[in-house]
Amino acid sequence: MESFNRYLISQITPWLFKGKVIIVLGARQVGKTTVSKTLINSVENGLYVNCERLVIQELLAGLNPEKIKSFVGNALLVVFDEAQKVQNIGALLKLLVDTYPEIQWVATGSSSFDLANQVNEPLTGRNVKFLMFPLWIGELASLENRLVSHEKLESILRFGLYPDIYLRPETEKRALLEELATDYLYRDVLELQSVKNPTVLMNLLKALALQLGNEVSLREMSGLLGVAIETIQRYLNLLEQSFVIFKLGPFSRNIRSELNKTQKYYFYDLGIRNSLINNFNPIALRTDQGALWENFCILERMKMHAAKGRKLSMYFWRTYEQNEIDLIEDYDGKLHAIEFKWNPKRKVKMPKVFAEAYPDSDFTVIHPGNYWEFLV
Repeated sequence: MESFNRYLISQITPWLFKGKVIIVLGARQVGKTTVSKTLINSVENGLYVNCERLVIQELLAGLNPEKIKSFVGNALLVVFDEAQKVQNIGALLKLLVDTYPEIQWVATGSSSFDLANQVNEPLTGRNVKFLMFPLWIGELASLENRLVSHEKLESILRFGLYPDIYLRPETEKRALLEELATDYLYRDVLELQSVKNPTVLMNLLKALALQLGNEVSLREMSGLLGVAIETIQRYLNLLEQSFVIFKLGPFSRNIRSELNKTQKYYFYDLGIRNSLINNFNPIALRTDQGALWENFCILERMKMHAAKGRKLSMYFWRTYEQNEIDLIEDYDGKLHAIEFKWNPKRKVKMPKVFAEAYPDSDFTVIHPGNYWEFLV
């Protein structure tokens, strides 16, 4: 299997041996272990520790730095993979970095609820966090050497960009995605916070998959699934913190008719989304082409900004009169309005009401003919 040049390596490397704990968050199978082992191989003595092993959990839960130091030996860099499995991991990492500051401690996790929340208070000012996505199309350049072919682009919309799945034949892609969706969602998401009604959570996910690209009303979801709005909100937060979905809120600044309460939800990987609704049909046979393209482009914009170290806010925009823009990015003191069109049949213009309200903003339409320019 060919390897990919992951941009996160170049972002993490400057922080090594600076007295900070490195935290790498991201869904299962996005490549955290591969990145961890690349970091280990960059030093003379490195150690990989799988925290899903019960014997490791028991060792670390004891909060005994001398015992842990004996275990890691002469390692200069130690990676605790899936560290959220360890009880009191935040307190442990603080203890280790305080006791053995000469060692670079790294922790990875597939749940920001468990890991990030545990390390925030104990490691205030002592950690640097990185979010790892599935493959970014910019990371395919070493294999493609040019614009990804239209055939491969369609495959990405159907099967996503998990590293272990991208290069495999279609039959293997389907099988691995179905296994990943089940294993990942049930093992990680449903175990978190002792989810009491897994059927509701899975039905919520499927409803989100079918409403891709549309605003989501908590009240409507509550009625559809027959549970309290508070339960819907809790499950949505849980799915976000487990890197299954992410949301865009509405942009609203000074127009009375702008929406300001609804949210849009997208998936961190389209292969997972399509597996949930059991639809891997070719793009030409689908009715959700526009929604898939929108999810793909917004996600790749997020990855691109992260790869370039750019901090910004992202929103969608819509008025009660149905004027809308798929994505609003706010950075460098300017608004950037973006529309996504899979089949642009006519010229798309910025809505007049938006142009008048925000005259200094720019407007871009991203389609299969120009996406490389705007997503890489």
